[in-house]
Amino acid sequence: MKLELRNIMINDIVFGECSKIQNNQLMINPKDLESIVLEDEHIAEVKFDIAKPGESTRITPVKDVLEPRFKIDSESQVFPGVASKVKTVGEGKTNVLKGMALVTSGRIVGFQEGIIDMSGPGAEYTPFSKTINLVMSAYCHEGVKPHEHEKAVRLAGIKVAKFLGELSIDVEPNEIQVFETLPLLQGIQKYPDLPKVAYVQMLQSQGLLHDTYVYGVDAKTIVPTLLYPTELMDGAIISGNCVSACDKNTTYHHQNNCVVHDLYEKHGKEINFVGVVITNENVYLADKERSSDWTAKLVEYLGVDGVIISQEGFGNPDTDLIMNCKKIEEKGIDTVIITDEYAGRDGASQSLADADPKANAVVTGGNANEVIKLPPMDKVIGHLEYVDKIAGGFNGSLEENGWITVELQAIIGATNELGFNHLSAKEY
Repeated sequence: MKLELRNIMINDIVFGECSKIQNNQLMINPKDLESIVLEDEHIAEVKFDIAKPGESTRITPVKDVLEPRFKIDSESQVFPGVASKVKTVGEGKTNVLKGMALVTSGRIVGFQEGIIDMSGPGAEYTPFSKTINLVMSAYCHEGVKPHEHEKAVRLAGIKVAKFLGELSIDVEPNEIQVFETLPLLQGIQKYPDLPKVAYVQMLQSQGLLHDTYVYGVDAKTIVPTLLYPTELMDGAIISGNCVSACDKNTTYHHQNNCVVHDLYEKHGKEINFVGVVITNENVYLADKERSSDWTAKLVEYLGVDGVIISQEGFGNPDTDLIMNCKKIEEKGIDTVIITDEYAGRDGASQSLADADPKANAVVTGGNANEVIKLPPMDKVIGHLEYVDKIAGGFNGSLEENGWITVELQAIIGATNELGFNHLSAKEY
């Protein structure tokens, strides 16, 4: 598959009488978006705000982050199976609104949505302090069940992102990036002397509100399968997770998966990047065994020399991670795993809930238990009363003077297990 990403830089977002992109500025008429969101009978109210880098603004609780994209020359469309028909994506031309993000918020659902600070010490830990953010705060009617609440807000975010992407139809890009993965045998023949590398992406799927969707299908119900890397860029995988904010893969993370981008950067030069294996994270042992067996089988079938494995979440998924690593290593294939740590506030506790000697090449996204103090912000988009309840918070996190003391796990993307952050650790 060959995909052309046509990047359109968004240097500013403003509200106005019409919705359009002109001179790298996104103008939005909120009424255009409100009518889309309120089509869902579960949603009673929605409002939109703008948060810009460097402002004294806090967004919380954050549910998801998305990057608007739109395919301009294909029957398929981004977010297949959700916002469009179930057509295979990952090839053709896709417009991308770079430099901005759509952030979805509202009242809390799963007690694990997090915080984005646009300035101050907290801003250093989230990539979304650097994007110009259009924030959608959606509020459901009383009595709506948590899983219905999550679904309504998730789908509303997808529909708004699609609308924003469509505004780019006639806009010329500032930059064009081309990504191509050949069918397996052709790719091997093209680069016969380069080591073959695959990427195994673990998807969070452990129970209610721990959801990831592949072409609209809940990943709980899938068995491991193969994807072209470019399918991720077109929104084949979206987030429905209410898990710890620090290592949640938002939809934006899936669209801009930095493991995929880094492997493409080396492709044809130092390695032969042959493709992606996606697998789920399971609750029960039998399901963990099945998925890890299939993952190792698919990797072996690809005939690769090395694999990068990324995790999402912590605790129970650590077992899935180690199973995948161990079984792939036992087939004679080198692995590198990407994870983060819950090593206690002093960093002295066991970092992962599971381990194996074969997991001897590990990249960490940092210690999620590290404590940080966040100063008050002049503007809050959302609701501060949930700070004491979200993962990483505790009774007393929100002080009377407006300061917040939390663990890093409360900050969106702080210890992201794709490496989409600035934290890591090195052994000396």
